[in-house]
Order: sequence, then C-alpha cells, then structure tokens
Amino acid sequence: MSNPAEKAMTLDAELVARFQTGDRSAFDQLVEKYADKAYQIAFGILSHRQDAEEVAQDVFIRIHRALPSFRGDSEFSTWMYRITVNLARNKYRWNKSRGAQKNFSMDAPPEGASLESNGPAFDLPTPKPSPDEQAAFKELENLIAAELENLPEIYREALVMRNMDDMNYNQIADLLGCKLGTIKSRIARAREELRRRLKL
Repeated sequence: MSNPAEKAMTLDAELVARFQTGDRSAFDQLVEKYADKAYQIAFGILSHRQDAEEVAQDVFIRIHRALPSFRGDSEFSTWMYRITVNLARNKYRWNKSRGAQKNFSMDAPPEGASLESNGPAFDLPTPKPSPDEQAAFKELENLIAAELENLPEIYREALVMRNMDDMNYNQIADLLGCKLGTIKSRIARAREELRRRLKL
C-alpha cells in the first residue's frame, strides 16, 4: 500500500501531465496545494511579509512558464522548493545590496488575515500571557529574528528550513545541494551560535 508521500507524488505527476495536455485547472490545483509552503519558505529566508508574498507569486509565474517542458526528473515539490529558495536568496541579496530596511515579523498570521482568508499560515507561538509577559516575549522574539538575520547565510537557511513544517534533514540537503551530514552540522552550528548570541 502506498504511503501519503507516494500518493502526493502521484497526484502531483498527474496534475503536471494534465496541465501539459491542456488542462489549465490542473495548474490552479498545484498553486492551491503549494502556495502556502512557497510563502513559508520565502518568509523564512526573508523575514519580511511583502517580500515573501512577492517571491511566492514569482515562483508560480516561473513554474507556469517552465511547466510545459518539465520532464519530472525530480518531484514537483522538490522542483518548486528549489525555485522558491533560489528566488528568495536572490531577493535577500538584492535587499542587502540595496540596504533595504528589514521588518522582522515572526508572529502570525499576517496583518489583516482572518481565519477565512486562506492566506499563508504559520505554526508560530501566539501566547496569551499578561501584558508584561507578552511585551517580554515580543522583545525576545524580535531579538531572535535580528540575531537569526545576522547568522551566516548557509547556517540561517538550513535552520529556518528545519524549523518549518515537513522539512526534514533529507529534504533540506536535497534543496540546498548538500550532504546530509553537512546539513546536520550547519543546523547544529546555527543553534549553537544563536544560543551564544542570545546568552541562552
């Protein structure tokens, strides 16, 4: 019996094949399935809601153009993740070179989003403590985001991906084109460096 991951791969392949034979609704289904994940990856790298939205939109523009010639040498999800990571990296470096001001926003959902909005969702903490505790939590959250931004890129990317839903070490290694041991080492180094900087 096939497991859920194999079923998802089969469904993706079917949707790709349908799109390549002229069924435009198949592309809409792929977007619906992966838009949130593309946003989460981009947001994890960029730490900026509007930039992440822009990258996520660009991802599917690129995919729509390239999908007719997609041969399935890799899983659709892996291909989509690679495109997202590359575009988010490019945007991050462009922001750095332009000196763009970063707005760190680690609490979710995005401003103005409602439960019915079908917008990107995050599995980030939403505490309901006293006002003083909430202010202290927010200060720590902003400090973590700032220190994460200051980590070397190779460590930051790996740690961000690891902390996202469904991103295991093998997936991260595949996305970043590294050996499994290298990814584990990068994540361990990133966590150690964050603890050192935060004095935790």
